[in-house]
Amino acid sequence: MEEKFHHECGVFGIYGHPEAANLTYLGLYALQHRGQESCGIVASDGKKLASITDTGLVADVFRDDEIFQQLPGKSAIGHVRYSTTGGTGVKGCQPILVDYSRGSLALAHNGNLVNALELRNELEAEGSIFRSITDTEVIIHLLAKDQTNSLVKRVQNVASVIKGAYCLVLLTETRLIAARDPNGFHPLVLGELDGAYVVASETCALDLIEAKLIREIEPGEMIEISSRGIQSYRLGPESNPSPCIFEFIYFARPDSNIFGRQVYTVRKEFGRQLARVHPVEADVVIPVPDSGTASAIGYAEETGIPFQLGLMRNHYVGRTFIEPQQSIRHFGVKIKLNPVREVIEGKRVVVVDDSIVRGTTSRKIIKMIRNAGAKEVHVRISSPPTSFPCFYGIDTPTRKELISSSHSIEEINRYITSDSLGYLSLEGVRKAAKMQNLNMYNFCDACFSGHYPVKFPRLLEGLQLDLF
Repeated sequence: MEEKFHHECGVFGIYGHPEAANLTYLGLYALQHRGQESCGIVASDGKKLASITDTGLVADVFRDDEIFQQLPGKSAIGHVRYSTTGGTGVKGCQPILVDYSRGSLALAHNGNLVNALELRNELEAEGSIFRSITDTEVIIHLLAKDQTNSLVKRVQNVASVIKGAYCLVLLTETRLIAARDPNGFHPLVLGELDGAYVVASETCALDLIEAKLIREIEPGEMIEISSRGIQSYRLGPESNPSPCIFEFIYFARPDSNIFGRQVYTVRKEFGRQLARVHPVEADVVIPVPDSGTASAIGYAEETGIPFQLGLMRNHYVGRTFIEPQQSIRHFGVKIKLNPVREVIEGKRVVVVDDSIVRGTTSRKIIKMIRNAGAKEVHVRISSPPTSFPCFYGIDTPTRKELISSSHSIEEINRYITSDSLGYLSLEGVRKAAKMQNLNMYNFCDACFSGHYPVKFPRLLEGLQLDLF
């Protein structure tokens, strides 16, 4: 079982550049951390759309220059995916490309709709046929069903029906549309490159292609990019921004700017706050790479305890590998992480990580560190206990699988065999956000608090998650 949360996906789009598909490939490469199961690109030459989608990493699917000859044109959208509600396999790949009465349409989506199952049931009752179980296909059917002449108006109409988290990029033969839900759960930014316009889930994708950041696409905003330039529209009368705090804690790349702040800087502040409330006498601070690194640096700076890289990560581990049956204990962790004995041996060690999911991996890491000669192992987590599943686009286990939903901090401490365990409190997260001038946001912290900003049906059979 995976011991980290996964983001469902990342999106990218570009309009008006002669190397649109190639740049989309690079943008997806930068967003690979947001989804590793499948990817795809749809390009437009002004008359028709062409698509390549498949399971696998971006570099594996788009493995040679000849592929891009199949994606001509000056506009393109792309998608990387980690499945949550849509299952795995080719049928779940995005962008989804369809031909319908008004031409061709391609759509890529980041997020989860909390009412997708209800909408799907209604559409099927009216005769719609689905090829996958993705939320994205529900949106496609709603757009095709709407008889309004204006595509912009159709998107607005669909936005009034769907509920939950979505960042959308939509491509026709002549237009690119991007939209962000009224809560702004996940980031979506607008950039410019040599007169072309770019949209992406994170600014790291703009950085790679050397595009200039213009601004964030606002919660509840839709932009239309065409030969007329950019036009902005509201999806509804009101927006209620509640961006996902876990984007800062774990999901976004540290070099990205999201919600107006550098992720790396915010994570360091989480580490500082953690040190203020959970100090400990120790000889060295080490992170669980890579997600714990920035917070560990902040913890070390605040306490004055030296920061060291005590665990080395193998960056070339694929999603599958052949595991020996008995010969190597804890193989799944050992193939990814290896302790640096000279950093750890004889030391009182503070281990900083971003979260604990089931606790099994933390337990194995601590055993590995003790075997490397640590005198004491103190675990510090730069977020509150994660006790509730996410319904807005993050792949989380059922509540009963989240160790903090049924165990106290002391019980978790005993289970993972650490000498002490300290979590950053929800108040500490909010204090850190305030110190980074993020207090204008009412962040979504449902995975910690159980307070969900968008209501949903009590029976989420289609998501197969147990909330209660």
